Amino acid sequence: MKYENGLFIYNGTAGNENIEQKLSQTLPVLATVIKQLTVVQTASIYDAKNTVTKYAAHVDIMIILGGDGTLHECINSIAPLDQRPVIAVLPGGTCNDFSRLLNIPQNLYQAAQAIATGEVVDVDLGRAQGKYFLNFWGIGLVSETSLNIDEEQKKSLGVLSYFMSTLRTVNQAAPFTYEIVADGERYDGEGVLILVLNGRFIGTRELPLPTVAANDGKLDVLVIKNSTLASFRELLSMNRPDTNPQQLTELTHFQAASVKVSTVDEKAVDMDGEVDGTTPSDITILPKHIRMVKTSPNV
Repeated sequence: MKYENGLFIYNGTAGNENIEQKLSQTLPVLATVIKQLTVVQTASIYDAKNTVTKYAAHVDIMIILGGDGTLHECINSIAPLDQRPVIAVLPGGTCNDFSRLLNIPQNLYQAAQAIATGEVVDVDLGRAQGKYFLNFWGIGLVSETSLNIDEEQKKSLGVLSYFMSTLRTVNQAAPFTYEIVADGERYDGEGVLILVLNGRFIGTRELPLPTVAANDGKLDVLVIKNSTLASFRELLSMNRPDTNPQQLTELTHFQAASVKVSTVDEKAVDMDGEVDGTTPSDITILPKHIRMVKTSPNV
């Protein structure tokens, strides 16, 4: 057996109409590599957070069936603990962005197989104002898009609801004044979006930033100055080897281990798709803080 003890946790209410099918696709596969597997159905995010805290010191691996929001809350419960098990993610939400970074298939049966055969790697965590994030910290367009999502559309349209919200938000976007101090360097100006990245998928889409890695001990900071076509053309050019970051005019990109973001007007903060708190914000990286299962050579 690959693991002695494991916890399989899933939300028995939200978005799990076909839960019997989801369990039948995953549990038999995982049981082949985990000697003793405990399955817990939770009734709320609060229940899920209490469950992962209770079991963290007693299992070798914790499998979370859920979306980015569920993963975010569970990670926030596990990150402060002294004993942290290996985390595996079964994509059960709308976007499942961090599972994409780990190259976990979006089909549940294939995802369970990937977890059973996958490799355990150390993964960085971001921390801001006492909270943790796996994927991103953001203000401007990203948080406003989250706030603009119609929950009924999300239930019926899934990923499409994020794109519809993005279109609505872009049309309403107004630049804000910011100041960033990163590893002692100062940046300021106006922007419509600031992202501090540990991962590189947002709303199922991969950002064209080849420097982003979740195990390099660095945060990637991206500032987009205007919601214009020129800005997004520059962004798309960033995965080309001939692009010189110093010559970009519509956006700013750099790496740092410690970042402080201030804005003239308070801006809502989005971490991993969950809007919580406002600027100013001090953001740091916790190198190789948790272990996760992945199936690709590079995280």
